[in-house]
Amino acid sequence: MTPEFLVTHSGGFHADELLSSVILTRLFPQARIVRSRAPEWITPAEDRIIYDVGGAYDAEARIFDHHQRGAPLREDGQPYSSFGLIWKHFGRDYLAAFGVPEAHVEVVHASFDAGFVLPIDLVDNGALSPSVAGVLGGLSLPVLLETLKPVFDETDPEADDRAFHSALAIARSFVEARIEKSAAKLRAEALVHQAIVDAGEGRILELPMGMPFRPAVVKAGADHLLFVVHPRDKDWCLTTIRRADEGFEVRADLPAAWAGLTNGDLEAASGVTGASFCHNGRFVAAAKTREAALAMAELAVKEAISTGLGQVEAAE
Repeated sequence: MTPEFLVTHSGGFHADELLSSVILTRLFPQARIVRSRAPEWITPAEDRIIYDVGGAYDAEARIFDHHQRGAPLREDGQPYSSFGLIWKHFGRDYLAAFGVPEAHVEVVHASFDAGFVLPIDLVDNGALSPSVAGVLGGLSLPVLLETLKPVFDETDPEADDRAFHSALAIARSFVEARIEKSAAKLRAEALVHQAIVDAGEGRILELPMGMPFRPAVVKAGADHLLFVVHPRDKDWCLTTIRRADEGFEVRADLPAAWAGLTNGDLEAASGVTGASFCHNGRFVAAAKTREAALAMAELAVKEAISTGLGQVEAAE
């Protein structure tokens, strides 16, 4: 039965029930959110889904709380918050409703669970503190969402509910953006894979547009690739390939003689007509045409090989 009500607790809100509400309101847009701790609302019934309140976890009865003794745990023993439970039971339907292709649903579901849902679960249960991020802890999503709560001496009885719904719109934008990026990475993977095939043993990967490429390069084991070229709005981009997901070390830098140069100065230094920019960090450059970008890439490959970087990368 389609629920008429989505029931969560009243009072101050946290990231887990806000983000649960994002999922449920997309699946059941006609349902009304009820924020209450009254027994008549937090008791299971056919017309509602209850989450983050009620003292029970029973998917068949559609109640998803995690505050009670014997609260549900993941297979690895880590705790669920209401968000994790809602994502577990409704996440795949949410992804389908969002337009994620059926073939990609399981991958996106697992990725979002590990990278977005689990951290919310851990913080909400006190198993992880945002302070582990140091000075960035105050900018973590759970903390930022809670800053939207009314101040302690707000006297308007409607303030909590009003703030909740305002925060819900913001939370929704983060969830949707993250899902869209995860889905886009999978779409990009097919394009990058074909480009790798087309590149053969060459060291330059040419893409039809800017897109995430490193995951597909790693998955394909294309260790020989050193640089990527692709068109932008009005020019062409030449970029390096990072060695790891974290950090800034790249397989090969652009030539040192190009660092920080633009236009005529870069043309003179590189010998390529149409070269227009090279970042001082030597990880990205630009050119006015495809031909110029590819020429710059070829020069960068030659320098990398001459200094031994190309052989080292291929050996790895």
